Parts: sequence; structure tokens; C-alpha cells
Amino acid sequence: MKRILLVLAALASAPLARAQSDDKAYCTQLSELYRRYVQNAIGRKIDVEALQALDDCSRGKPATAIPVLEKRLRDHKITPPGGGEFKP
Repeated sequence: MKRILLVLAALASAPLARAQSDDKAYCTQLSELYRRYVQNAIGRKIDVEALQALDDCSRGKPATAIPVLEKRLRDHKITPPGGGEFKP
């Protein structure tokens, strides 16, 4: 009985783990785009909120980082990968 419950628990958590992995990968993509096209732009001012989002992304907190990075990219006329359809 315990084995069945363990198997069911593992199966139930698999989609969540996959979604979290996808979010981390997406966050990494956004971070790379932000660094390449926004952060290194000539005349750009320091954006503390974006720096926090980059840090959150690198620390495995994509839910807080993704909306900020998507907005910053859009503000600079850059469409996030996949159109930026993140829904936490």
C-alpha cells in the first residue's frame, strides 16, 4: 500500500517539477536577452528592480523574476520568447 501511495505521489508531482524546470529555462532565456539587449545598451541607467529579477532568476525564483524581465524587454521593443505568455 505504501508503495502505491509513493508511486501516485511521484506521478502527481512530475508535472509540477516539469513546469518549474520550464519556468527556470524560460527565466534564463529572458535573463540572457535582457543582458544582451537592455542591460548593455549605451546610455542605460541602472535598474534595481531588473537587477533583483536577474538575481531571483539565478537563485531559482522564476515566478518573481519573469514578469519583471518580460516587462523590461517589452519596454525596449523586444518580444519575449513565445510572446511572453507566462502564467504563474
